Amino acid sequence: MFHTLETHCKIMNYKEFFLKVPEKGHMRLILQECEKQGALRNQAAYLLATAQWETNHTFEPVVEAYWLSENWRKRNLRYYPWHGRGFVQMTWEENYKRAARETGIPFDKKPELALVPEYAAVILVKGTLEGWWTGKRLEEFVNLRKSNFYAARRTVNGLDKARKIADLAKKYDKALLAAGYGVEIDSGASQESVSDVTATHIPETKNASQEASNSIFATLVEVGAKVLVEWLRKK
Repeated sequence: MFHTLETHCKIMNYKEFFLKVPEKGHMRLILQECEKQGALRNQAAYLLATAQWETNHTFEPVVEAYWLSENWRKRNLRYYPWHGRGFVQMTWEENYKRAARETGIPFDKKPELALVPEYAAVILVKGTLEGWWTGKRLEEFVNLRKSNFYAARRTVNGLDKARKIADLAKKYDKALLAAGYGVEIDSGASQESVSDVTATHIPETKNASQEASNSIFATLVEVGAKVLVEWLRKK
């Protein structure tokens, strides 16, 4: 059984998959939006990595330089009030206007709406997939044939911190594969996969599903925690 685009971006046979995601900030919300928008597993991994980095490892939608005052932002940011917000730090008025056009949400009138978690998730996922920020779509770098997580940074901000984010994405990609994101499970047939993806048969039972979900998201949280510890040590 070969994986198609459709199966590669779906979570198969895990009815409680998202309920098992620990509330590490809004990781669960971001993954739900990834599936809703049809993101491939490796694309979802990159989006999680981007959110982790851009929110200072919190998975909370934040305002640019959140540790400083609004007066500081007003005085120092040339694109104020269209400064960075959300999971991907959307900046510049034209990007707020495009987000408003694409979603029907008036970000161009009330830019602070980009801090609403549900809206921030849409901006992160849809905006990066469709190339709102730089004209580069995520599928140009991350698709069924390749996972160029390093170059994928060009969808957001040149190659700024590209290696660090790529390393995070690799870990999330492995974790999501183990969870079954993009793996089609068939109770009897052997399975094959595209590229370097290996599918492992998991019996379609409630206990197996729960155990797999528990294990994967413990891994997801562990990845985030380890990266945060390493980051703090270097500060």
